[in-house]
Amino acid sequence: MLIITGATTGKVEANNTAVKRIKRTAQGYRNPANYRSVILLRSAVRAAA
Repeated sequence: MLIITGATTGKVEANNTAVKRIKRTAQGYRNPANYRSVILLRSAVRAAA
């Protein structure tokens, strides 16, 4: 695909890795709302940086 279009999946893979890392560090929250809040806050911080 790279040779034909010049497009790579690097950005998508980086985002997937970041999401997995955030989810890994947010584990341990018993309340699903808190777990979701941590994921959203950390992804917002990452997007702002």
